[in-house]
Parts: sequence; structure tokens; C-alpha cells
Amino acid sequence: MAASGKMSKSAIASTLAEKVGISKKQAVLFMEEQANLAYAQAKNGFVIPGLGKLELKQRKARMGRNPATGETIKIPAKKVVKFRVAKAAKDAILGNGAPKKTAKKATKKKASKKR
Repeated sequence: MAASGKMSKSAIASTLAEKVGISKKQAVLFMEEQANLAYAQAKNGFVIPGLGKLELKQRKARMGRNPATGETIKIPAKKVVKFRVAKAAKDAILGNGAPKKTAKKATKKKASKKR
């Protein structure tokens, strides 16, 4: 639908509604509820199959440097939210899923022949 540029929330809802056969209002409600569920479950790891995983990670305290003064400072420990993209999504977007699988199989065969 929107081949050029980013898709807005409205455009995503319209596309989903058309493809699934529901109203645009229902599609928007689904997207909002999925987001709310993701926010509530992020601490446990929230997976959207085929897209990725939302997870809460604990960063350790570390030493850093103030770039303006060069002074060494202590950066405290903190929690951060990360999104790990699923392999299926990477392969679909980058379009290089099949060649990698073939290359790995060839490597395994060569390794087994040397034994």
C-alpha cells in the first residue's frame, strides 16, 4: 500500500482491516490492545511470532567518560527495554535466508568428510 515512505498507524490499520476482513476500528483496537499487552508482559518477554521479542534487560553499573571534560564517571545500573528481531523477519526483510542455509549445510558436509 505505502511503497514509498513509512506507514502510519491509520495506514497499517486500513491494510490489516482489508486483508483480514474486519473494520478499520476493530483493527485499531487490536493494535492498541496488542501494544498494551506487550507493555504489561515485557518484563517476562513478549513474543510476536515472526516479528520479534520485547524484553526487559538489566544493565550493570559501569565506568564511563564525560566527553566534554574527559572526567571518568560512574554510570549506575539500570533497566532497559530491548527488541530482538526474529530470524524469520530478518530473512524476509534482507532477503538472504536461503543462501545462508545452503552455505551452512555445505560447511557441515565438508567438516564430516574430513573425519
